[in-house]
Amino acid sequence: MWIRLSLIAAIVTALAAGALNFVVIRGKITTLTSQRDSYHSERDEAQTELSQTKTELSKTQDTLKETQQDLTAAQTARDEAVAKAAAQVKRADDLADNLAKTAQERDDAQSQLAAYKATQLSPEQVLTLNKTLKNAQDALDVANEEKAVLERAVFRLKNRLALYEGPDTTVHLRADLKGKIIAVDPKWDFVVLDIGEDQGVLEDGQLLVSRDGKLVAKVVVRSVQKDRSIANIMPGWQLGDVFEGDEVIPAYPAS
Repeated sequence: MWIRLSLIAAIVTALAAGALNFVVIRGKITTLTSQRDSYHSERDEAQTELSQTKTELSKTQDTLKETQQDLTAAQTARDEAVAKAAAQVKRADDLADNLAKTAQERDDAQSQLAAYKATQLSPEQVLTLNKTLKNAQDALDVANEEKAVLERAVFRLKNRLALYEGPDTTVHLRADLKGKIIAVDPKWDFVVLDIGEDQGVLEDGQLLVSRDGKLVAKVVVRSVQKDRSIANIMPGWQLGDVFEGDEVIPAYPAS
C-alpha cells in the first residue's frame, strides 16, 4: 500500500514538473518567436533604408557630375574670354603705337611744309607736301577709328570677363554715355534709344531715364544694334510716364 502511494505521488510530481516545464518552454518559444519577428522586421527596414540610401547616393553622384561639367564649361569660357581680351588689349596697344607714329609723321610733314613754304618752295613741292600731309591725316583718322572700335571691344570683353571672376554681375557702361529715347511702347513697356554698339551700349546694361533733371524710370537693355538699342522699363522703377526725348545715362558707370 505504501509503495502504491509513493508511486502515485511520484507520477503526480512528474506531471506537475512536466506541466511547469511546458509553460516555461512555451514562454521561451513565444519570446524567441517575437524576437525573430522583430529581427526580420528590423532587417527589412534596414534593407529598405539601405536601398533608399543607395538611390540618394546615386542621385548625388549624378548631380556632382553635372556640377563638375558645368564648372569645367564655365572655366573654359572664362579662359577663352581672358585669352580674347588679352589679344584685343595687345592689338589696341599696337594700334596706339602706330597711331603715335602716324601722328609724329603728320607733325613732321606739317613742320616740313611750313619750312618749305617759308623758303618759297615750288608749286610742285607744295603739292607733294600737301598730298603727304593729307595721306598722313587720313591714316591717322583710320587709326583713330580702329582704336575706338578696339576700345569698345575691350570694354565688352572686360564686362564678360567680370561675370566669371566675381559675384558682381552688374554690367557697367561707359561713364560718358548719353542718349535719348526716340520711341516708346507703353503697352509692352519698352523703349527705343538713339545709342547702340558704336556708342558703347551693352546688353543687360541699366540706364536712368530723366526729364528736366528729374528721375523718371530705369530701363535695362535687351537688344543692341549698331546705333540703336531696345530696352525694357524695369518694374518698380517707373516714377512717371516715359516720353520721347527723355534723356538716358548709365545707372552703373564704369570707373
